[in-house]
Amino acid sequence: MEELSIREASLPSSLQALRQKLGQKAKQQKRYRFYSLYGLVCRHDVLQAAVWAVWRQGGAPGVDGVSIEAMAATPEREAVFIAQIQRELREQTYRAQPVRRVYIPKPNGKLRPLGIPTVRDRVVQAAVKLILEPIFEADFEESSYGFRPGRSAHDALRAIQQHLKEGRTAVYDADLASYLDPYSYYTLTVEGCSKSCGWLSKTLIRKPFCRPRETWTTESSPRFTRCMIVCRDTPRRRMA
Repeated sequence: MEELSIREASLPSSLQALRQKLGQKAKQQKRYRFYSLYGLVCRHDVLQAAVWAVWRQGGAPGVDGVSIEAMAATPEREAVFIAQIQRELREQTYRAQPVRRVYIPKPNGKLRPLGIPTVRDRVVQAAVKLILEPIFEADFEESSYGFRPGRSAHDALRAIQQHLKEGRTAVYDADLASYLDPYSYYTLTVEGCSKSCGWLSKTLIRKPFCRPRETWTTESSPRFTRCMIVCRDTPRRRMA
């Protein structure tokens, strides 16, 4: 998912209350599993806030060539755009489009791949983030600063300065090479299309982003009941 900055104060009061309720539930009951989050992603206020977040972020168009400015050119066009996404999500017919691939030079001479989703996919991603963010925020350690709302590298530097004043001088540095490569963290077992009770509801929130891919099993998230399906763009191949 693309990293989107979502400011809490800019959200409508109904959505702020929903996020606060989700966060409190997750914080007070550490082992609580959330069952019915997909319907929340389809809410109009959630999708509206997602459109605003994507509009503020800006960025280039995806493979369809549609820009955020064109999508939100008028209130009428924006309303039609939101209604279409909402209908596709509710009817479970929404499918993510291919990601536009761009390579950015790195200081070491290598290239960093950058994926640019379409605007409509970025809106759905932002809507998912609005719902999931307060839940997982409850599980983060206080010392974690990376990619968290309301925190930045400057906050981390201030924390380090405070630690130095307190006499802490030991520093541990770790860099995991190719940590997000597909084969670095997936169990090499193909997961079949299980039809066990509740399987559909547990995977709906991921389904809109799934294109034809190899499917692997991984350990269950502590926050989602038996959420074992993980999809990743990988070449199809025969498993031994």
